[in-house]
Amino acid sequence: MATLVTGAAGFIGFHTCQALLAQGEKVIGLDNLNNYYDVSLKEARLKELLPYPNFSFHKLDLTDRDAILALANASPAIDNIVHLAAQAGVRYSIENPFAYADANLIGYLNILELGRRLPGLKHLVYASSSSVYGANQKLPFSVHDPVDQPMSLYAATKRANELMGYTYAHLYKIPLTGLRFFTVYGPWGRPDMSAFIFTKAILNDKPIPVFNHGDMRRNFTYIADIVQGVIRCLQNPPTNNPSHRVYNIGNNTSVALMDFIGHLEQHLGKKAHIDYQPMQPGDVKETIADISDTQRDFGFEPTTQVAVGLGHFTKWYRAYYG
Repeated sequence: MATLVTGAAGFIGFHTCQALLAQGEKVIGLDNLNNYYDVSLKEARLKELLPYPNFSFHKLDLTDRDAILALANASPAIDNIVHLAAQAGVRYSIENPFAYADANLIGYLNILELGRRLPGLKHLVYASSSSVYGANQKLPFSVHDPVDQPMSLYAATKRANELMGYTYAHLYKIPLTGLRFFTVYGPWGRPDMSAFIFTKAILNDKPIPVFNHGDMRRNFTYIADIVQGVIRCLQNPPTNNPSHRVYNIGNNTSVALMDFIGHLEQHLGKKAHIDYQPMQPGDVKETIADISDTQRDFGFEPTTQVAVGLGHFTKWYRAYYG
């Protein structure tokens, strides 16, 4: 038996594969290695995974329905799915909306259809996003809050994923859990995320674009804490009827963006050049997660302080890029 991890060459997918393999699990990785960001970084992550004897990899696109459904006959048999592959990015969804419809709606539907063809499937865990909270003014964000005001197409597709998941749990009794991730950072991170963008700019004496004139707060969550949450969730499938749950996976404290930049300055030993800009379309001023359900149901506890996590990230960045 094996766990299928989609987006295996992505940031969270790579770390999730590593953690599962370290526990002795068999992992089938899937990724299309698209060029949304530097493909060589994805290939480097994959290179770290390939030496594991319990790891196998398929270069597949989520929208290739026949190829995805053919995984139902994979050997070893798939008994868990961690679906992390998606077209990411709030701002990019404004520029390229069809990429989100393809990957996040059609691709996710193909994974759901795969799930219902696996008679031994124990749990299908999929990535949602804190972006679903959209225009919600209530803090902290709770999974019990209404989420019907998405502020980007990316957020709308992630909310649609949750509704589709509920439907498949109802119709086909598939145990499904959606995880709303909050601003993940750490080694091997995505180049379009703030820690990466800011570090590169500081080291190259380039200005950092800071939106809403710096008046922003984020629920920055270190990758090791995220992966702890993913695996704990995977081991605890929902037992309610329909068998579908949604959880926040993030920190229960928010950090001022300017403090985040300050920690980077300390680790890098250089001052940042700040380019203050207005709020961007589709963005929100503050995110913070209510993780009480996540703590209660599978003991999720984020422990990594931002200053510590950024130290790990900058150390990796310098080693990787020389």
